[in-house]
Amino acid sequence: MTEIYRVDVEITAPVYDTEVTSRVADAVTNVFPNAELEEEFGEIRGETHSLDHFSELLHRQEILDTARGEFFANREGDSFSFALKKQAAFEDRINFSVGEPDELGEIAVRVRVEEPDLESYVDQIAPPTEDGRPVDT
Repeated sequence: MTEIYRVDVEITAPVYDTEVTSRVADAVTNVFPNAELEEEFGEIRGETHSLDHFSELLHRQEILDTARGEFFANREGDSFSFALKKQAAFEDRINFSVGEPDELGEIAVRVRVEEPDLESYVDQIAPPTEDGRPVDT
């Protein structure tokens, strides 16, 4: 990356009675390996300042347009949010949770961009595509 980005990423995931806490933590760290996690009763909370690995997964799975749609659809000022399915995250894959909530619960993610601006940051982690290929912005 040529630019310096300042972002705060908050991650929360419920841990149900039928789940093993460490497996939910693994699901989160598979997608956000730099996240600092805390276990609370019935929940995992995390914070990170990088979405580099998440971006790599978006590129590998070729779901950049889907990601951009989720980010901009859930934008509020200098922040955007999205939800991921825990089972897919446990398997080191990204599957956005849309519509009906997943029965296992979701990994909720909120990203606040301080610098440079939200659009530039989204372009960095999930660039626009043309014919399925990322284009330089």
